Amino acid sequence: MNLGIVTGLAAEARLARPLGLALAGGGQPDGAEAAAEWLVEQRVDALVSFGLAGGLDPALRPGDVVVPATVRDDNYVYATDPRVSARFGARGGTLFAGAAVVSDVREKARLFRRTGAVAVDLESGAVARVAARHGLPFAVLRAVCDPAHRAVPPAALVALNGCGAIGMLRVLAAVARQCGQVLPLIALGRDAAVARAALWRRVHAG
Repeated sequence: MNLGIVTGLAAEARLARPLGLALAGGGQPDGAEAAAEWLVEQRVDALVSFGLAGGLDPALRPGDVVVPATVRDDNYVYATDPRVSARFGARGGTLFAGAAVVSDVREKARLFRRTGAVAVDLESGAVARVAARHGLPFAVLRAVCDPAHRAVPPAALVALNGCGAIGMLRVLAAVARQCGQVLPLIALGRDAAVARAALWRRVHAG
């Protein structure tokens, strides 16, 4: 099966390339939708949302892999394809498609209570919508980066540019304005490395 893979980060797209044709959407739903549409134009057989996710379920830890049975936003619930999902491991649970990064611990807890979703990301909802529009199967392979008990520091929210690359000057400027972010950023970087390693293992498992 010729997979089209949508990621947020350019680094995630490089990681996913052994699975198929991968393209970064820049870390925003609109970019993810454009990336998914481009992949459809390349005549892929299925779409996959791939990369890091924020944890909502307190039981999840950095590096835990999520292959959800459903993706939901505030309006719809989309079922992932069992056959495509089976390539990535056990399928179950719900992933919430956010419109913006859920950075606050209290907001994560509120979203978990309201939706029952185990994790949240920005790309999967767009991928689900494009797949439904074109009658294509889709799946999600995500690894938890920031767990439910950890907030995302403000500097991390300004890191990405529209191409899915991290702009270090923006991060440094944000840290200069609020030096207390240094330790949370180090923790986030450590957890992101653990999550990427988990994705690498899933990519190369077959």
